[in-house]
Amino acid sequence: MSVANFRFYAELNDFLAPERRFTEFPYSFLDVATVKDRIESFGVPHTEVDLILANGRSVDFTYRVQDRDRISVYPVFEALDIAGLTRLRPEPLRDPQFVLDVHLGRLAGYLRMLGFDTLYRNHCAGERLAEISCREHRILLTRDAGLLKRASVTHGYYLRATHPRQQLAEVVARFDLGRLAKSLSRCLRCNTLLAQVGKDDVRHLLPVQVALLDDEFLRCPDCKRVYWESGHFRRMRQFIDASMQGRG
Repeated sequence: MSVANFRFYAELNDFLAPERRFTEFPYSFLDVATVKDRIESFGVPHTEVDLILANGRSVDFTYRVQDRDRISVYPVFEALDIAGLTRLRPEPLRDPQFVLDVHLGRLAGYLRMLGFDTLYRNHCAGERLAEISCREHRILLTRDAGLLKRASVTHGYYLRATHPRQQLAEVVARFDLGRLAKSLSRCLRCNTLLAQVGKDDVRHLLPVQVALLDDEFLRCPDCKRVYWESGHFRRMRQFIDASMQGRG
């Protein structure tokens, strides 16, 4: 029987059995399989991995694990350049767009609040989500690790937090979104980019007390929803600032 030693680093340990976390452990096997298959057999989705070293040499997912191999597995370096090593996914998405699974509706709204193109439907099946992620080059966000193991998914992330505000702070930190955010530039309802409009153009859509204000107004070209400065608007900005600093 062949034996290889594996070691997973940083947050990849979240997926492992307790006795395998933060330590090198032996794995016995009879058949020769790819390192991708071995990694996912331990519960780690391939989308969470960006660098694999086999005996100190970088390899890709097709590498076939051999007897006496020492395999080191590292998480996604979205904000770190590892050029020169074997990347396991296409280049990081520097203009990130997202697609979210059916349980993350509140997070979808928060990401739109930060200006990120975010697709969300509350009835979309996992197969369809994987297809959208692949075809449109969107990062798939989910709490379902199994969904990220689909071969078609190249960019994805398993959310550790369960509270939407904590999830937002987690995604902001994970994908280095602070430098890319354009707060309140998208419609929270339908994801369309907002357009600035004059008050006279939307006066008929405003509450009477708002029509008297001298504020700037934004409107969604698709659903026609209107946005303006308000107490709620200011609270949203405070929330955005806190999320950017990881205090979600």
